[in-house]
Amino acid sequence: MANLADLLENTSTKYPARTAIVSADLRLTYTELDESANQVANLLAARGIRPGDKVALSCPNLPCFSIVYYGILKVGATVVPLNILLKAREIAYHLADSDAKAYVAFDGSPDLPLGTAARTAFEETPGCELFLSLGASPGTALPWAADQPHSFDTVDTDDDDTAVILYTSGTTGHPKGAELRHRNLRDNALATKHIFGVSTEDPDTFLCVLPLFHSFGQTAIQNTAIAFGGTIVMQPRFDATTALDLMLEHKVTFFAGVPTMYWGLLRALDDTPNIDTVADTLRVAASGGAALPGEIHKEFRERFGVTILEGYGLSETSPLASFSTAGEQPRVGSIGRPLPGIEMKLINDDWTNLPQDPEAVGEIAIKGHNVMKGYYKRPEATAEAIRDGWFRSGDLATKDNDGFYYIVDRAKDLIIRGGYNVYPRELEEALITHPAVALVAVIGIPHPSHGEEIKAVVVKHKDHDDVTEEDIVAWAKERLAAYKYPRIVEFRDTLPMTATGKILKREI
Repeated sequence: MANLADLLENTSTKYPARTAIVSADLRLTYTELDESANQVANLLAARGIRPGDKVALSCPNLPCFSIVYYGILKVGATVVPLNILLKAREIAYHLADSDAKAYVAFDGSPDLPLGTAARTAFEETPGCELFLSLGASPGTALPWAADQPHSFDTVDTDDDDTAVILYTSGTTGHPKGAELRHRNLRDNALATKHIFGVSTEDPDTFLCVLPLFHSFGQTAIQNTAIAFGGTIVMQPRFDATTALDLMLEHKVTFFAGVPTMYWGLLRALDDTPNIDTVADTLRVAASGGAALPGEIHKEFRERFGVTILEGYGLSETSPLASFSTAGEQPRVGSIGRPLPGIEMKLINDDWTNLPQDPEAVGEIAIKGHNVMKGYYKRPEATAEAIRDGWFRSGDLATKDNDGFYYIVDRAKDLIIRGGYNVYPRELEEALITHPAVALVAVIGIPHPSHGEEIKAVVVKHKDHDDVTEEDIVAWAKERLAAYKYPRIVEFRDTLPMTATGKILKREI
């Protein structure tokens, strides 16, 4: 098995009548999903798409994402999933940078005006030859593929051929395209059997709230569910109350999200009846993408009866690199140990290995079946990031004597105040325990004498409007070392976030 699309073909052969996807009133069996993907592959081949060509895809969490995703793979082409919130100029950049020959885009809805931006971007990208609209509410038969045959001979690909190009969030400079091989994504999905205990014998029902254009949603939800014959319940845009309703209605057993989603679920509980029913069916709760505050971990366990499994990864690592394992004694705050077939270590700035010391902080480096081929058309950036098969992550961590890793912070987020290293995550963990703090982001701002000063940007709980900046500073001063506590506090109604729910510190 080489082509990532074989995951779908194998499952549709073994379990043709199982429900693969649920979206509103639509249900697709594995046979219907595979046949729809075959129609897309036939259409793409007829329109000149060949193995190795790049095909961009803009689509929210709807069945058409998976249909087109696997259809592109079946023809031997490379999928380039794009963030659905991108504007025309940004889409055009991604189309040109990836050398996309075709672009498949959802035409939008009242709250997602992607259609105009997508068409404008296509028209501004001379090398992109084919534009295909998904319509506004596509079902199983996409309008331009409805008359295509339901069978297709999937193109044989090599394990090392590029299956997907995922663009990084672009924290510095322009976003870069991480080339992920077929084996990267396939093996990463299959490794979830070890982490989460998924199986074909007792298939899970996955709530898909993570955007599928992102690596976490693609691997932990879409590809994992399809590899093991599970059912994907799609939610186009995360809303906590709707998510809880879907969990109740469909008896969801597997939920994966980022910390802000867990925070939202807990805040919405009081408005959701029969929450005990969710606790009865939920088997796995997985968190990644950002640090999970200990208070959220504790409260979720108390309300849902499930321990959130924390993990770690990046777009460049397909994305899963390490995870806490179901059935093991949880270590709150740990991102677990490396997945089978993956190695991790801590390094210094010069790539030298950090000696084993539970107190020592180093940068995580990763090696294994999950590491990308490289950054598309960026050999220098690839050489900076990968050496002898090891990928340096930019994330700082410690490792205990049992091999469990603990994220300290992003190397780029490190604040140096008066010569002292201050890790924002540590402060955020402390501040989130204040009864008035609903969300918080800690950043460094320029200071004439200290180099940087510490600032906390806080979203209040709705029933604590009377708390002041001085209250937060005084509270933190009692609990944090003198060089750590924030001297500046700013209250905001919201914090800027990515489509996956990660706080965008660079925009604060």
